[in-house]
Amino acid sequence: MDASQSLTSSLAPSGRLRAAINLGNPILAGRDARTGEAQGVSVDLARLLAYRLGVPLDLVVVDAAGKSVATVEGGEADVGFFAIDPVRGQNLAFTAPYVLIEGCYLVREDSPIRDNGEVDREGRVVVVGNGSAYDLFLTRELRHARIERAPTSPAVVDTFLAQRADVAAGVRQQLEADARRFGGLRLLDGRFMVIRQAMGLPKRRGTEAAAFLAAFVESVKASGYVAEALARHGIEGASVAPCGH
Repeated sequence: MDASQSLTSSLAPSGRLRAAINLGNPILAGRDARTGEAQGVSVDLARLLAYRLGVPLDLVVVDAAGKSVATVEGGEADVGFFAIDPVRGQNLAFTAPYVLIEGCYLVREDSPIRDNGEVDREGRVVVVGNGSAYDLFLTRELRHARIERAPTSPAVVDTFLAQRADVAAGVRQQLEADARRFGGLRLLDGRFMVIRQAMGLPKRRGTEAAAFLAAFVESVKASGYVAEALARHGIEGASVAPCGH
């Protein structure tokens, strides 16, 4: 798929594609232990998009989902990688999802909470990553439990432990890693949401640019590129979203 000059100007008006990369979601991005450079599925997709547009790539690296949204909405980046959410959709045009991720709950080993249905009770405190997809979702869904916000998603379990909260909410893989790191913690069975990770750009870039980005995402799903990227980076527990969804 080739982009016209007008399309390239809409997607990368500076002549370089600036892609917001959120290191707060370990499924999608992290830092290379040797070089410190950002790497991961979202970085691979950004590189491929820049190649198809025929422009250089600049990575705008942030540590939290909310910052990634603000970076793209504010014009500091051209595209980003986000969980689809109606609040974010006010200013951003999303593609269909390319990856599906589970949002889960974590508690202490001795917690009386045994399943997801017991979380939303009066007096209970749930820690989430500020501005994350599950923060936005649980803010709408929880009616009785109180939400506390950690500055970033990787800081959720540290905050949960420091504040003696009842529940930590987050991406399954991050919570599993933290449970191994700290010990004495367990994940509740099942999930409270499916996080639909998509690409997005400001709506003001126009419908043609949004359609091109949507077609790009469909092409990388259908070609097996997303599946290959997940395997290349050793990501388990995330699945490629179905084509056309």
